Amino acid sequence: MKEYDFYIVPTPIGNLGDITLRALEVLKSADIIACEDMRVTQKLLNHYDIKTKCISYHKFNEKERVNLFLSFLDEGKKIALVSDAGTPLFCDPGSVIVDELRKRNYRITSLAGANACAVLLSQISREEEDFFFAGFLPRNAGKIQKLVKNYQTTDIVFYESPNRLIASLEAIKECRPNARVSTGRELTKVFEEIITDSVENVINFYNSNILKGEIAGVILREPKSDDINDLDDKINILNSKGFKAKEISVILSELYGANKNEIYKRCI
Repeated sequence: MKEYDFYIVPTPIGNLGDITLRALEVLKSADIIACEDMRVTQKLLNHYDIKTKCISYHKFNEKERVNLFLSFLDEGKKIALVSDAGTPLFCDPGSVIVDELRKRNYRITSLAGANACAVLLSQISREEEDFFFAGFLPRNAGKIQKLVKNYQTTDIVFYESPNRLIASLEAIKECRPNARVSTGRELTKVFEEIITDSVENVINFYNSNILKGEIAGVILREPKSDDINDLDDKINILNSKGFKAKEISVILSELYGANKNEIYKRCI
């Protein structure tokens, strides 16, 4: 197996069994593990009986750790970078050290592994393959709305904390009241929960349920104008097949993301 100086290692986003064999091999053989939170990483290492030394590397000490890691590499040591969960540099620390190592021609590689974005998208039916990854949504409602308007014809994938999710969904609803969203919570865990519905219904759901754990979400794209203009024809076709107005509204809203109530009004 080819040797590298620096390994970017994804770790499970929930289920510890999702770590790869190669990731375990790298974490065991590395001289140093650079980790976001040593308490979190230590739980994973203890589970697999890995004794490798950990050194903290997070967003507040990224720059000051660079020289320390460079000194380790100059000594011929091998470093593995992990974040608390998922893939480093994906809304997690790592870009500063990787940039420095690239400039100095160190040998870097990234392992395949867990990522909340991919886990959620693989369980959602979408019209097109393209999407915009927004990372964590802005804290300002106006900035969220600007983002949503700029990418209304593309699926927007985002992360959000549980204490900010409802406020962010309210901001989305204000500028796109008919938007459909998907949210994923506790992904890969026993109580995994994925919801796809109108933004209003998702807000109502979370207002009535305890919200824990970081959220991965998708704001589904606006239907194409030609799809909207063609709705009446589709309604007529389904009507001729014996479908009732309520059934038609559900079918077309699921297929084209149009507002279910608006379709129902067209049906009657």
